[in-house]
Amino acid sequence: MSRERGRRRGPGVRSDRGSGRRRGGSPTHARLVAVRVLERVERARAFADLALHAALARSDLSPVDRALATELVYGTLRWRGRLDHALAQVLDRDLGRLEPLVATTLRLGAYQLLFTDRVPDTAAVDESVRCVRAAGVERATGLVNAALRRLAREKDRIAPPQLEDDAVGHLTHALSLPGWIAERWLEQFGAEAAALLAEASNQAPPRTVRANRDRAGRAALETRLKERYPDVRPCRLAPDGLVLGEGPPPSHDAAFRAGDFTVQDEASQLVVALLDPQPGDRVLDTCAAPGTKTTGIAERLGGSGDVTALDRHAGHLSLIHRDARRLGLKGIRTLERDASRSLASLTVDGLFDRVLVDAPCSGLGTLRRNPDARWRLRPEDPAKLATVQRHILTHAADVLRPGGTLVYSTCTVLPEENEQLVTDFVASRDDLRLVQPEESPSELGPVLDAQGFLRCLPHVHNSDGFFAARMERA
Repeated sequence: MSRERGRRRGPGVRSDRGSGRRRGGSPTHARLVAVRVLERVERARAFADLALHAALARSDLSPVDRALATELVYGTLRWRGRLDHALAQVLDRDLGRLEPLVATTLRLGAYQLLFTDRVPDTAAVDESVRCVRAAGVERATGLVNAALRRLAREKDRIAPPQLEDDAVGHLTHALSLPGWIAERWLEQFGAEAAALLAEASNQAPPRTVRANRDRAGRAALETRLKERYPDVRPCRLAPDGLVLGEGPPPSHDAAFRAGDFTVQDEASQLVVALLDPQPGDRVLDTCAAPGTKTTGIAERLGGSGDVTALDRHAGHLSLIHRDARRLGLKGIRTLERDASRSLASLTVDGLFDRVLVDAPCSGLGTLRRNPDARWRLRPEDPAKLATVQRHILTHAADVLRPGGTLVYSTCTVLPEENEQLVTDFVASRDDLRLVQPEESPSELGPVLDAQGFLRCLPHVHNSDGFFAARMERA
């Protein structure tokens, strides 16, 4: 059965009639911001969220135009593979050989033509031409104009491969995965599930928050948020989680500023539930920044016990301090430390009761939030990351007390970073065992497999893709 759903439209993009900002024939400011961000992501492999945040902070865009720029950046990155396939049908040259800014502008125009309901085709073409002109690439205006006008005429006749005819082609050209990821997912999940996962990875994620246990509980917070988020509801598995639904940005809400909740995906919350910190525990979070799980651990400790949070970058640790102050949490200590090196110096006061290794990974479970990750990763990166992950696990296990709990987690779906790594690691040590599913918190049963591994997938759980394993030291 084909996963082709037809053209998907961007709900956040509104009509250009009577909107935008033009001075002397310049493009709308929102589009030019989007082009600059996308070009930086393409040319310098910048992180899209950071580049967009910086660009918006420097701009004087209205809230509506900020939303437009955000939609254009993330939409173009999500559907780049589909856009490139369509553009290849109307260009007389290889898109990859064009200047990054020209290629980016073509993709941005194609996104508006193929995925937005309320931007007229003429506006999408005209604004793209204005963008390359304003960016100083006047010589490319004819190319951009001709290619996008042809795409506007022929878009309904351009169809990517169907899943049953060409599975790799469908995942790359219809569902916008790089070829190597498409091949890996097909091998790992099979055609139908791989297509479902790819399709889910192109959707906007739910807005999920974690109620602060040290303040009002989840039920009280849900009542308080109901007026601003009419569709708010409890998460299915995370005991402190709420899905907000439509409404203002959570970080702008008064309850957020008051420290009543933290923005956190449900699967991420379940990792801390698997760690199951108890009041009085001494806990180590080895790869802590930005601190979402660190503060979740501290909330569960209830002011009794402490958390030591490590990160390689001192600047990142300031994010943990900021959130701890907002949430009113005590007992969090931060240290600048590379967890892939020995952590023995941390044990002068004794070994840790619980250790969390939320390891740096390929991030393929979070493509809904970070659509640029698929284009930044290289086929060899997961194996390189697995080497670093193994080093971190080794040093983490060495500072865990006998009988203590070690949880390893990633936000990816690849086995060499997940179950293969953990299974090989446990087999290499006589002092570690995998905790069986019946020994873990009962609420996690629906996401634990027979080995006790926690697995969440976007197309199954409507959460980020996460893996976690719980181990115990003998």
